[in-house]
Amino acid sequence: MPPKKKVDALPSTMKELKDTLWKAADKLRGSMDASQYKDVILGLVFLKYVSDAFDERREQIHAELAGEGMDEDQIAQLIDDVDEYTGRGVFWVPASARWVYLAENAKGLPAIGGEPAKSIGQLVDEAMDALMTANPSLAATLPRLYNRDNVDQRRLGELLDLFNSARFTGEGAKKARDLLGEVYEYFLEKFARAEGKRGGEFYTPAGVVRVLVEVLEPTSGRVYDPCCGSGGMFVQTEKFLEAHHKEGSDISVYGQELNERTWRMAKMNLAIHGLNGNLASRWGDTFARDQHPDMQADYIMANPPFNIKDWARSESDPRWKYGVPPANNANYAWIQHIISKLAPGGSAGVVMANGSMSSNSGGEGEIRAQLVEADLVSCMVALPTQLFRSTGIPVCTWFFANDKGVGARGSVDRTGQVLFIDARHLGHMIDRAERALSDEDIAKIANTYHVWRGTASAGHSGLKYDDEPGFCYSASLAEIKAADYSLTPGRYVGTAEAQDDGEPIEDKIARLNKELFEQFEESERLAKVVREQLGRMQ
Repeated sequence: MPPKKKVDALPSTMKELKDTLWKAADKLRGSMDASQYKDVILGLVFLKYVSDAFDERREQIHAELAGEGMDEDQIAQLIDDVDEYTGRGVFWVPASARWVYLAENAKGLPAIGGEPAKSIGQLVDEAMDALMTANPSLAATLPRLYNRDNVDQRRLGELLDLFNSARFTGEGAKKARDLLGEVYEYFLEKFARAEGKRGGEFYTPAGVVRVLVEVLEPTSGRVYDPCCGSGGMFVQTEKFLEAHHKEGSDISVYGQELNERTWRMAKMNLAIHGLNGNLASRWGDTFARDQHPDMQADYIMANPPFNIKDWARSESDPRWKYGVPPANNANYAWIQHIISKLAPGGSAGVVMANGSMSSNSGGEGEIRAQLVEADLVSCMVALPTQLFRSTGIPVCTWFFANDKGVGARGSVDRTGQVLFIDARHLGHMIDRAERALSDEDIAKIANTYHVWRGTASAGHSGLKYDDEPGFCYSASLAEIKAADYSLTPGRYVGTAEAQDDGEPIEDKIARLNKELFEQFEESERLAKVVREQLGRMQ
């Protein structure tokens, strides 16, 4: 009997686990295109999640029944009660879809009797079918492409082995959800980076999403995203609720997504994070067919595709209350659609290309003027460059509110005012191509808004809002009108006050001149040394 292959030590940290899984998954890429490869890997993560959560719930049921004095025969008769699983938010997993069964047959099933042999890819496809049949909410969601010619069956089996060695449960189903949710989000980010521009179709950087969430503070009610991608806005909302010791059941999630594959990713992402979201029965174009026509949202968060030139435009659309958007740019169509979905007292945060703040082409200037005069704009934030690896277009965030008066959303009456924040200097480079916002950066933006608005969260700080030159300014509608309704923060916040270092300006100029000429002399000396060395080599 050959010796057993030595198994490497399991990763000891979450970072090591994610990196290990990613490297293993990357070996499976083979001849698949990026989008198909993404479906293969994310489908496996989801399958692992539902199976682990199912196994854990099964162990809990067994312990509960044993604690009631039942023997194994009695437990066996009751442990497969589907309601005991689905009633706790756990998917029912048929035996052929459970991870332990797939892991035991990671090399496939040999032909037995009259049954033909099955590859591991075929077994995974059948597991996906069984899951969707047993759980109607997953219908048309899970990928079925594991038995195709371009999927390396040997490496697929090895990947299952690796996933099998990493158990994601531990401290209750919530812990399992957190761990696998982290892996799913990590993979989404890695895929977005790998796909470049196309990655932006399904992934918004977490820092940008958090700016929207931390400013809006969605704690209860209906949360909507009309172009939801892979569901990042909803996931960050759930994390916000958890951080503030609130239940995910306090919110209702509504979303729509145009791309079929992305819609499937979002459905899986929400399920992994325990969110019961209404993403409609299928994917679809928000402009051509709004799949939540009567829904009014308390919070809307969105990162629409920038500057779409080809979109389903109808001049008679009732959503164009403030003016018909131009045919060659959908930016103001997205903005007006979002405003049309806001409930009384509702608020929204939208990521837009910077051009939206000042463009006058195609009637956009007139629409922006109408939005300002309707007192719908509450805050404008100019963000740093290079936050999106998928595009070099600089971005901003628009915040809207149906009511800026004193009430549940704020104790300071800001009717007739707009807060401008210039955050372009914030963030740090994580590599040559991408910038990220730190927790402190996000808090600075959000806290400035909350102090300005007088929200409950700002009340604990005891701070009073003051304009900060170079960073924030509260402008009246009259000032914005005088600026021809431009909403670019830099136009209002001015420049930061120069810090006085105590050195007289004449002395500083003299010192800097002296340092500059010393550098010139040093440069000439080094050039002479280099020429001498080169001369000796000839």
